[in-house]
Amino acid sequence: MKKVGIIVAMGKELELLLPLLENKRQTTVQGTVFYSGTAGSNEVCAMQCGIGKVNAAIGTLLLIQHFSPDYIINTGVAGGGGNHVQVMDIVAGAQVAYHDVWCGPESEWGQVQGLPLYYEGAADLLQRLPQRPDVKTGLICSGDRFIDNKPDIESIQRHFPAVLAVDMESGAIAQVCRLRGVPFLSLRVISDSPGASHDNTRQYLDFWADAPRHSFEIVKSLISNL
Repeated sequence: MKKVGIIVAMGKELELLLPLLENKRQTTVQGTVFYSGTAGSNEVCAMQCGIGKVNAAIGTLLLIQHFSPDYIINTGVAGGGGNHVQVMDIVAGAQVAYHDVWCGPESEWGQVQGLPLYYEGAADLLQRLPQRPDVKTGLICSGDRFIDNKPDIESIQRHFPAVLAVDMESGAIAQVCRLRGVPFLSLRVISDSPGASHDNTRQYLDFWADAPRHSFEIVKSLISNL
């Protein structure tokens, strides 16, 4: 039996995630609600951290301290990082980096001094993902901005040409997991394509009207097959 922690940022994402858990129970730690249950033969603890890197880091540390997971999975939605992904695709973060960090000339753009530029996704989790066209493996970039226009995407691409998805939490979660020695994977459903759309905000809002619950089933399948 493995213990798996799952982190989402928003209530809408949590609503899609909780139906995947069986035997649910709820506990509150320092004002944060944790939902424990099972998926297959494994124990799961899910929580909503809130939007942004600070919330993500605090939530991840609380989850590690009070649940001691063997793995942490961050799931939810993200913006597409270019023409290689489409709305409803699922991006698995083989690597995660910050797109808005600059610590000076002794470090690369995106690198926190003393830490790697790229945080590697858990290899054994990546190997268990289903082989299907809408599941893509690559680079996820994080920053404390909602990216909703083509110029912002192009700015990120200048530093990270291989970016597939952009979000606001994966980098911070990956950093905390590295510092605490917990294998980590980010799985993001593409909700909008700021590099291709002139009305990204509308595209994002329309996405939630028919949210892709089947995409979150990949998380349950992944956990069940550990």
